Amino acid sequence: MMKKPFFSIIHVLFFLPIFAFQAKKDTTSLQLTALFSDHMVLQQKSNVKFWGRDKPNNKITILSSWGKESKTIVNENGDWNVSLETPSAGGPFQIEIKSIHQNIILNDVMVGEVWLASGQSNMEMTLMGWPPNDIINNADEEIAKSANPKIRMFNVEKQISLSPLDSVSGSWKISSPNETKNFSASAYFFAKELYKNLQVPIGIINSSWGGTPAESWTSKMTIDTFEEFKSMIQSINTSSLFKNELAWFDQFKTIGVPKTDKQWVDLNLSDSLILETNGKDSDWGEIQLPGRYDNQIKGGEFDGVVWFRKNVSIDNLDSDYTLTIGAIDDMDETYVNGHKIGGLTGMGYWNKKREFKVSKSILNKGENTIAIRAIDAEGIGEVIGPMTLSNNDIKISLNGDWKYKILAEIYNNRIYLYGIDKIDFTSRIKTIKLNPGVPTVLYNGMINPLIPYTIKGVIWYQGESNVGRADQYKNLFPAMIKDWRKKWNYDFPFYFVQIAPFQYNINKDSSMDKSQELREAQRHSLKTNKTGMVVTMDIGNFNNIHPSNKQGIGSRLARLALSNDYGFNVVPSGPLFKDLKVKGNKLILDFHNYGSKLISKGDLLGFEIAGADKKYVFANAKIIGNKVELYSNKIANPLYARYGWKDKAVPSLFNSEGLPASSFRYEE
Repeated sequence: MMKKPFFSIIHVLFFLPIFAFQAKKDTTSLQLTALFSDHMVLQQKSNVKFWGRDKPNNKITILSSWGKESKTIVNENGDWNVSLETPSAGGPFQIEIKSIHQNIILNDVMVGEVWLASGQSNMEMTLMGWPPNDIINNADEEIAKSANPKIRMFNVEKQISLSPLDSVSGSWKISSPNETKNFSASAYFFAKELYKNLQVPIGIINSSWGGTPAESWTSKMTIDTFEEFKSMIQSINTSSLFKNELAWFDQFKTIGVPKTDKQWVDLNLSDSLILETNGKDSDWGEIQLPGRYDNQIKGGEFDGVVWFRKNVSIDNLDSDYTLTIGAIDDMDETYVNGHKIGGLTGMGYWNKKREFKVSKSILNKGENTIAIRAIDAEGIGEVIGPMTLSNNDIKISLNGDWKYKILAEIYNNRIYLYGIDKIDFTSRIKTIKLNPGVPTVLYNGMINPLIPYTIKGVIWYQGESNVGRADQYKNLFPAMIKDWRKKWNYDFPFYFVQIAPFQYNINKDSSMDKSQELREAQRHSLKTNKTGMVVTMDIGNFNNIHPSNKQGIGSRLARLALSNDYGFNVVPSGPLFKDLKVKGNKLILDFHNYGSKLISKGDLLGFEIAGADKKYVFANAKIIGNKVELYSNKIANPLYARYGWKDKAVPSLFNSEGLPASSFRYEE
């Protein structure tokens, strides 16, 4: 449930990981992966794959109510696999898997179109969203009218692994208000649009995890071809590291990680004992705030519960004060002199500014203690700042030195309780912890177990976590696509969403913008065969990395599939830069997918041109037919062009179908 961007660091998240080495497999009874269960959807008119485990040499028979059957023999390792021919779309059907002493019956099986949805938070984000900030447009209405027994979704439970796994947890859910609220919104709207046009059952396998980079979703076979990932792989791919991690955490008592906002609110970690220790902090660490705190603590990066404390002297008690902290990623409870003055607890407040009234009645003339209990439940732990205590007359800066104490740590979906006793963190593992940002671990845990389940294709929404590494992504992403296709042994269509404009650059200095380079790397990935890209230039949110218009995302993904795979006469996407010609002091741009014609919405802005020195200036732009003409009196001999080349790009070029053009840069 990631709600934050990932930049150059590994983004650790709230998760349900399984740190796995392949255990000895049970071959005493007939076993199926959770994918093969009631309410499943199978790809129509295909030889779909079934597999499982049983006692060696047992005969396996699969019988379908549409009249097809298949047989195989369990091999000496206890594995079996077989193909079953499926009919045209329809259902519900029944499937029986028979062994010598056991059989399994699957009920309410549909046959239709099956797609794999994957990526990071914008694919993971559910229809009910992550209130209060990350919400879906008209969510309540969409959920209320979502009943459709022919749309189904399998949510792959989160797990990470050092080695490829062969099973996942999860279950097929039928679209209904009670279930759809937990569906991936982007994938649901994709399925809804497909169903509207195809009128056949649609099955989505959703395997996504917020804040994760592309390398996490790529197999070791492919990652090993990237020199920049080798040292990281070598540092984590050893059993000794894993055992050292376990040895540290096994010392402490644990409780489960809350799954709801209310559980977070009710979480009691004996914090009152911390509040009673004012002045008794000789064993507390020292930290600089505001800023990231999760990577400043002893022992290295962590998720968990940490207390911050600072003493401040006040002479003026004539009026109440205001304590300004800035946003706290993720949650806080804030106290002054032991009195709680505010806090925001829940997963939707990570970027909300904290500003609390401090009554003069709880203040002391002289020394006062400010204490903050911060919970870093996932990803980056950060106090945004600035931090001040002020009234009408004075403003006291709280930036700088603070004391801190770790109360608990989140690891492997457990909260490990350190308590208030002094803890020697020198023995805590210092190397990089296994987490969803590590190369290969999500492929191992959440993609490999799905192979070779028969799918029509893949929809993908990811890239935010690779911003700042566009040159790498330009090669990595196409390699990942080819990697998956090789593992499935099938060149399935692969449709992805280009990241939306967003203020990634916290310094708000446009010269330091990087996301346009990632968008360009995604555009270049279209050179990979049977791919398509959804452009989101017009439906992003500069201030929120999670656009609320997931209907538009799903619909545009569906356009690609309807056009390319299902024979519908629809324009698949917005205009995509094709080539450039120099004509005197002007540049003439040509585009793919211009639809009926190119149009502008408002003034045609956002285009820049440059000469041989590549010093860009904004250009005058004019649509001529289905081309765009650029010129500037400042550039006599233009050679290069770009469009939408900044984080907060505002689109102006569209096709007549209302789909925006992608940003681009031409410097060839």
